[in-house]
Amino acid sequence: MKELELKYGCNPNQKPAKVFVDEGDLPITVLNGRPGYINLLDALNGWQLVKELKEATGLPAATSFKHVSPAGAAVGTPLSDTLKQIYFTDGVELTPLASAYARARGADRMSSFGDFISLSDECDEATALLIKKEVSDGIIAPGYSDKALEILKAKKNGNYCVIKIDPTSVPPATEVKQVFGIKFEQGHNFLKIDEKIFDNIVTKNKKLSEDDKRNLIISLIVLKYTQSNSVCYVKDGQAIGIGAGQQSRVHCTRLAGQKADNWWLRQSPKVLGLQFVDGIKRADRDNAIDVYIGEEYEDVLAEGKWQTLFKVKPEVFTREEKKEWLAKNTNVAVGSDAFFPFGDNIERARKSGVTVVTQPGGSVRDDQVIETADKYNMVMTFNGIRLFHH
Repeated sequence: MKELELKYGCNPNQKPAKVFVDEGDLPITVLNGRPGYINLLDALNGWQLVKELKEATGLPAATSFKHVSPAGAAVGTPLSDTLKQIYFTDGVELTPLASAYARARGADRMSSFGDFISLSDECDEATALLIKKEVSDGIIAPGYSDKALEILKAKKNGNYCVIKIDPTSVPPATEVKQVFGIKFEQGHNFLKIDEKIFDNIVTKNKKLSEDDKRNLIISLIVLKYTQSNSVCYVKDGQAIGIGAGQQSRVHCTRLAGQKADNWWLRQSPKVLGLQFVDGIKRADRDNAIDVYIGEEYEDVLAEGKWQTLFKVKPEVFTREEKKEWLAKNTNVAVGSDAFFPFGDNIERARKSGVTVVTQPGGSVRDDQVIETADKYNMVMTFNGIRLFHH
């Protein structure tokens, strides 16, 4: 099949819409549902991301995409009991692939609502059972077990989008896009991200553990498929905060850092002890947690609205208590898709437990950035790689 007709483009008024190839056949097969224009942008970017994560780490990988940027991405390392609880994996015996998906979906549950999922490996029953619980638009993977396909086809009243991709497919060396009737052409970004990024450590501290190296590699592969400007925080094999599409570098550092902080706050005893009202929907529960760890919870208490969320009135999670809990997060890696122009990015990253950094380098203020990293005994590599994605 050379082309696939779509319902419409980015918006309902943008018709007709289709995807097609000039030579050969499309590398995708729609097994269920009808993908949209944005669905396929998410699917194809997400597939490239998880394929590279698998090649780089040897572990199954998953990503949760929204509007052509990942909300989360991870490799399949085991989950602690706390992560199982905050990712709501109850009732599912986790496989490595299911663990990768739980991590990818669980990093930023609000942003992942209505996501498109990409998996590096054949979707198994355990992963499908986790997906069954969530609000999602579709999935792309190199294959599906019979049971997994049966589970997924039943989602969204039988309309859930399930796509199979040929894992051997390689894109052409040149890619083309069109804007306002003008065609743009560039070489496909085949850049391979591996341990060479550690060759140029510019800080006084030069000790990188194997976990640090893996986390840094993951951060850069995630950034390769995130709308720029972008910064990515990674811990234990999963992205915990992604700041995408910001015009200012420090703004994406702050955005990603706040998401990483929220991820860590959700693991605090106060959040784990929340008692939700009976019958609360998964999305409402996620929103309730976000309200509780946010500054607006005191307003919710003052207005007497807590009864709609919680069985028992939770104590306020004070600013001092949050600060104390956040200080316990450490061994976080951060990557940037372009150089950090000022030391303020390092200052903000430190607040979210960052101990290792990778960035291209090349700023006129590199000395200031290195000095800031040295102040906190961080390890920083200059990898010389810019990863803009538009």
